[in-house]
Amino acid sequence: MNFAIPRDKKVILFDGVCNLCNSSVQYVIKHDKQNQFMFTALQSNAGKEIVETYNIDTKKIDSILLYTPDKGIDYKSTAALKIASQLGFPQNLMGMFFVIPPFIRNWVYDYIAKNRYKWYGKKDACMIPTPELKNRFLR
Repeated sequence: MNFAIPRDKKVILFDGVCNLCNSSVQYVIKHDKQNQFMFTALQSNAGKEIVETYNIDTKKIDSILLYTPDKGIDYKSTAALKIASQLGFPQNLMGMFFVIPPFIRNWVYDYIAKNRYKWYGKKDACMIPTPELKNRFLR
């Protein structure tokens, strides 16, 4: 890939025009006390490159992905739960939902993802990080 990701970081890829996704990114930033996550919109050059490298069909998976340099890609409910489980207490309690089979978790996830624009709205363009947060975003 044409960009450097520190080995100790994980990258959250998100739909940059989705209000729910942007709010989720803001939530992670606020609760990521160990500064372990970086971010990029699926629509960014870095996002497109990761999607292309891992041959991800964005017509089927278009809301959130978790990229870990040494482990690859997690998506849908698995990505969301892995992110939450890294945020400390009480967010890490979401990890208990891993006991639910993925086909059930992903059905719920897909239902929310399918309706996210209708329920939460959509922006005309991807969010622009503040100068303080710019180093946490890949472009």
